[in-house]
Amino acid sequence: MLDFVAGRFDEIAFASVQHLSLVAQSLVIATVIGVGIAALVYRNATFSSIANGVTAIGLTIPAFALIGLMVAPLGFGVTPAIVVVVFYAVLPILRNAVVGLSGVDAALVESARGIGMSRFRTFWRVELPIAWPVILSGVRISGQMVMGIAAVAAFVLGPGLGGLIFQGLSRMGGAGSIESIVTAVVGVILLALVLDLVLLAIGRLTTPKGIRV
Repeated sequence: MLDFVAGRFDEIAFASVQHLSLVAQSLVIATVIGVGIAALVYRNATFSSIANGVTAIGLTIPAFALIGLMVAPLGFGVTPAIVVVVFYAVLPILRNAVVGLSGVDAALVESARGIGMSRFRTFWRVELPIAWPVILSGVRISGQMVMGIAAVAAFVLGPGLGGLIFQGLSRMGGAGSIESIVTAVVGVILLALVLDLVLLAIGRLTTPKGIRV
């Protein structure tokens, strides 16, 4: 195993950077989309229920099936990988954002409005900071979930460590096949741990001191 890693270190390192970059960029996009949709629906119980229903249904879609469906309109490569990873990443973030924003004390919102804050400023300065810890929990859940889905995206020639997994599977029984799979799986796990630590640090830096747990 050590010989395999040493012999292909540059390839593994490059694939790891690609993998982490794909997940990180997708999380940023998904957070913007998820919070944006939540901001539009959380004040309405019906729309909130629809949003929660969509997230529940979306999580039941097999990743392989969705990735396969993306081949026809988007072809192979980075684009379908990003679309699929963003899709799955949005789901927990949207659910948590709706829960977090809906849970903000109405009295605080009324107080902010009472001192002359606009609806947008109230959302940006009061509601979003209070809901942020709950939203960030959704981001962390998404990060762990899509780290594995990003590996599956190698099925459509997406970037990352998934390529090593599929290389190993394609020559199962041959020299280096098991090493390739194990190296990629361990790499994905380590990247997931690193990403979670980074998100924890971001949470500490972006959460107001008064509402830190």
